[in-house]
Amino acid sequence: MRGQLRVGVVGAGIGGLAAAVLLQRAGHQVTVFEQATRFARVGAGIQMGANAMKALRVLGLDGEVRRIGFRPGSLLNLDFDTGTVTNELPGGDALEARYGAPHMCLHRADLHGILAAAVAPGTVQFGRKLRDLEGGPGTATLAFEDGRRETLDAVIGADGVHSTVRERMLGREAPRFTGRVAYRTVFPAALLGEQQLNNSRTKWWGPDRHIVMYYITAARDEVYFVTSQPEDPSWMTPESWSAKGSVEALRESFAAFHPEVRRVLDACPEVYKWALLARDPLPHWTEGRVALMGDACHPMSPYMAQGAAMALEDAVVLSRCLAEVEAEGVAAAFRRYEANRRPRATDIQQQSNENTFLRRPGGTDWVYGYDVGAAPLDVPGWTRPDLAA
Repeated sequence: MRGQLRVGVVGAGIGGLAAAVLLQRAGHQVTVFEQATRFARVGAGIQMGANAMKALRVLGLDGEVRRIGFRPGSLLNLDFDTGTVTNELPGGDALEARYGAPHMCLHRADLHGILAAAVAPGTVQFGRKLRDLEGGPGTATLAFEDGRRETLDAVIGADGVHSTVRERMLGREAPRFTGRVAYRTVFPAALLGEQQLNNSRTKWWGPDRHIVMYYITAARDEVYFVTSQPEDPSWMTPESWSAKGSVEALRESFAAFHPEVRRVLDACPEVYKWALLARDPLPHWTEGRVALMGDACHPMSPYMAQGAAMALEDAVVLSRCLAEVEAEGVAAAFRRYEANRRPRATDIQQQSNENTFLRRPGGTDWVYGYDVGAAPLDVPGWTRPDLAA
């Protein structure tokens, strides 16, 4: 058929799977190469803002997220000790009416499972660790640690913060330790007893640290929280979500917070801890028949809950740019994708680092109001109003 491409997606995370789903529906031959030997259920919550839900609508998967996830009554922001409201963005029906989609909270693994079930059987090849990437005049070739090689019309690097594809394109990147760490955990809501969480996604703002907490199921039977706080610069760990942290140390670091926060921390049985690293925006995302997406090109701090949303938006724009494209048009399609996506993702990456989003009223329309499926391709996606030309 016209426009059918052999596409290799490196990485089977949220962005890579979303791209695979959309490209297969467009008729392309897609293979996803994943270095892990299987999918693991990592204990973490995830927020799907209205812009992310509109991207999932393009995938036809927003209904399943609505069914299983928690739709908060508001996005509530409170002072750490007094509980004074600094900002409350109405959620539920009000947010959906304002932005055209709801705000949803769910388990990251459940979202990943929804995406994995949507790709054609056999699409994901496990145990395929990329060793090298070779670009030719008309194709791109992937070389794997197992000795196999794959020659393709297009390659999408969706291999995360430690992207091998990015390294082969731009050289090794040296992220900076921010001097901050994050603790997170998922645990049964029953451990909270009769005093459950409120009906909001709640962020408690302290002078140098914060904690975000919310339910992650429609049944409200699982609780998630994630923190950010200073850490001794000598402490470091790989960017892994499986490193255990000390519950006692976490409780001590939030001892000055409101009793509601301390009660949640007292109830949690275990926590995980990882370093928060910073990276500069990349000079470019594409080279010839190779394009980066998601954390491979715009890894960001978790402070806006937009990392996965940006990967989903990337996937939609990539699929739209590759629609009806012949092999010789791939490089131009990838340049079009970058021109559309890089300004918006860079703005969100930079504002996320500031950790000010939602603390005070305003500044949400350009994020949540954006509809990536309907937006024009040849105009950059919405950026911060104060940075717009």
